Amino acid sequence: MATAVAPLRGRFIRSASAGTGHAAGPCTSMVRIDDPDPGLLEKTMTRPALALRRLLSRRSVRHALGAAATAATLLMTPAAHAAAPLKIGYSDWPGWVAFQVALDKGWFKEAGVDVDFEWFDYSASLDAFSAGKLDAVAATNGDALVTGSAGAKNVMILLTDYSAGNDMIVAKPPLRTVEALKGRKVGVELGLVDHLLLETALQKHGLKDGDVTLVNAKTNELPQVLGSSTDIAAVAAWQPNAGEALKRAPGARAIFTSADAPGLIYDAITVAPASLAARRADWAKVIKVWYRCVAYINDPKTQADAVRIMSARVGLAPEQYLPLLKGTHLLDEAAAKRAFRKGDGLDSIYGSTRNANAFNVRNSVYKQSQDVDAYIDPRLVMPH
Repeated sequence: MATAVAPLRGRFIRSASAGTGHAAGPCTSMVRIDDPDPGLLEKTMTRPALALRRLLSRRSVRHALGAAATAATLLMTPAAHAAAPLKIGYSDWPGWVAFQVALDKGWFKEAGVDVDFEWFDYSASLDAFSAGKLDAVAATNGDALVTGSAGAKNVMILLTDYSAGNDMIVAKPPLRTVEALKGRKVGVELGLVDHLLLETALQKHGLKDGDVTLVNAKTNELPQVLGSSTDIAAVAAWQPNAGEALKRAPGARAIFTSADAPGLIYDAITVAPASLAARRADWAKVIKVWYRCVAYINDPKTQADAVRIMSARVGLAPEQYLPLLKGTHLLDEAAAKRAFRKGDGLDSIYGSTRNANAFNVRNSVYKQSQDVDAYIDPRLVMPH
């Protein structure tokens, strides 16, 4: 019997593209495969994958973000936020679905802050934020840069989690190590977050980009690519696509995951600067509610109830959702304070975001390097 899989964030750099990937760096050998059979694809794609297939490509999204920047500037004024609820866009990633616990239990009302969490497909949430329709959006640190580079300035004030296993490099037998990828073809959607994961895996194991041939394919097509191709040795994908790839290719296994590079991919609530300036006290309350969510989810006495709430939000049974939650390292207050300290490593949001910025520039996600410090405001988490 078929098992449902969670439609996780199109997230990746957590956004899923419906168009072609970005050009690889100068050292990368790249080929493009023909699209697999569309009828078969539609049977295997998740609900958001089907929707995201119709969304703008990341390149088109970036143009749309730029066009919307003026609207964002006009709409995101202090006066516009004086009495209205804080509008926050969130989507299907465990670190963001966790807010559903607070919503269902009325914790924001208890905290004295009026919020309106709006559910989106991931790419659509970035569009809405860029058009000035949201005060904040749940995004990866890399996508915060992409959004800002197109004109929709934003500041990360809350780190919800980092990926801890939900992003994977899945290889077919006989490959069992990253080193074994040398000279092989690897499927990945260029310019997105699991391209970054692949680069990181190669570097950690003494290989260069040029040691593998990258095959550019849409992330939601990668399971079929791995299962049906005779020359694709591995794919880099996030859940649920990674799990589907493991099923499609007999004997396949994950040879590297985001758990092997903690902090490579942070997830955050990133806010329009005008909203942050006008409603700073309210945003501080949102952050406190988040830590209440994390405590409730992590407490063995209440975790089952939390998973029940979260899984219901995405239409899964709790037992299906729990493994996906386990691949996400939620950040409590102490962990967030550590991550907000300045540093060059992936254990710091500053080091991780500089790494994402370098990747984005190197792979032509955007041309102009971003001022990373301008995207991070730790003061509500670390007031002193």
